[in-house]
Amino acid sequence: MSATRPGPVRPGTAGATRTCPHCKAIILESASVCPQCKHHVRFDADVAKRALTTTSALRVEGTIRHPSDGEAWEYSMVLSIRNDRDEEIDRKIVGVGAMRPGEARTFTLTVEVFGDTKNAGRKH
Repeated sequence: MSATRPGPVRPGTAGATRTCPHCKAIILESASVCPQCKHHVRFDADVAKRALTTTSALRVEGTIRHPSDGEAWEYSMVLSIRNDRDEEIDRKIVGVGAMRPGEARTFTLTVEVFGDTKNAGRKH
């Protein structure tokens, strides 16, 4: 299946992106703080006010524990985003690794919504 990606978004419009100068992650142009490295990327006198309009629309957390016997387990954490037509618009491998017997890993996914958040996470 091929991913359907949206076309380029003009600077200054919702969804426009830029590169974080610290960690090189692709972030929203409107971001004052990079969500990847947490560094400030531009001055924003209203950053505290904007934080109040941020909603965590989705948070999923799970832990995998390897039993204390057996071979090591390998894992890949894959993130996929689909639109309302069930078309995949982005897919990334977020991390890979291995767990030895007795080890555990906790994975957390959080989706933050910015702006008018009174209907965040609701299906229409």
